[in-house]
Amino acid sequence: MKYRRLGRLEHQSSVIMFGAASLGNVTQEEADQSIQLAIEQGVNHFDTAASYGDAELRMGPVMSKIRQQIFLATKTGQRTKEQAKAEIYRSLERLQVDYVDLLQLHSVGTIEELDKCTAKGGSLEAALEAKEEGIVKAVGITGHGHQAPATHLEALKRFPFDTILTPLNFFLYSIDEYRADFDALAAEAKRQDVAVRVIKAIAKGPWEVNQQRKYATWYEPFDEQKVIEACVTFVLSHEGVTGFASAGDIHLFPKIVDAASSYGQMSQEEANTVLSQLKNYASPFGSPTSIG
Repeated sequence: MKYRRLGRLEHQSSVIMFGAASLGNVTQEEADQSIQLAIEQGVNHFDTAASYGDAELRMGPVMSKIRQQIFLATKTGQRTKEQAKAEIYRSLERLQVDYVDLLQLHSVGTIEELDKCTAKGGSLEAALEAKEEGIVKAVGITGHGHQAPATHLEALKRFPFDTILTPLNFFLYSIDEYRADFDALAAEAKRQDVAVRVIKAIAKGPWEVNQQRKYATWYEPFDEQKVIEACVTFVLSHEGVTGFASAGDIHLFPKIVDAASSYGQMSQEEANTVLSQLKNYASPFGSPTSIG
């Protein structure tokens, strides 16, 4: 496994983050096996959320065994101080831990949502209060959608978040406006020494209507190993990207781990060639129109 510095937090995080959304609707045995595989493969950054079904509950029973080995992050999707604070305490209880290394304001993909978080009495106040209490060590922000990078750039102008978790893949970056927004965010994050991590690295696009869904992800993922390797090569080749979250299905996790572990064997040029030739490649967030 390869590791990168998590911005000014200084933690050496595995380039792949265990995306615990994959544990939202699985048995405890399945969760234990997936977590064990992650640990065995050197994954030391686990990313969950209060809204990921039973994910925090599934992680709780093994935390006593692995807590000192991992960087543990969770998220609150609440927008008021009171609601967010209650959710933070609930997450600690479900995870069976005394603190988390990172608490992220979740699903902040538009300025409207950012306004709610940063308003007086908003969820940012809850995160900062939790940090003062020692139950949260750092504060970050996440978001979905085409406006996420621009929103996260504005977030960094309002508050010095420690981490950003924003969407990036080959298709999204091919959109001129999105590319400009992402590059501007990356530049500002570099200036502030903020860790940029990405999501939707292996997203192929939205599930088609009436399409049989093979995976638990809310979007259709790529599952061919060479394509996954190209997707991983693409995102990890971006300067300033410290890592990416695995897709939300435990059955995809071994393939993603293999791709992360072999990063560097496929050239950027080869990855771009593979990805540019894919059919029906689209944004997971809908329009713009797909390639192919």
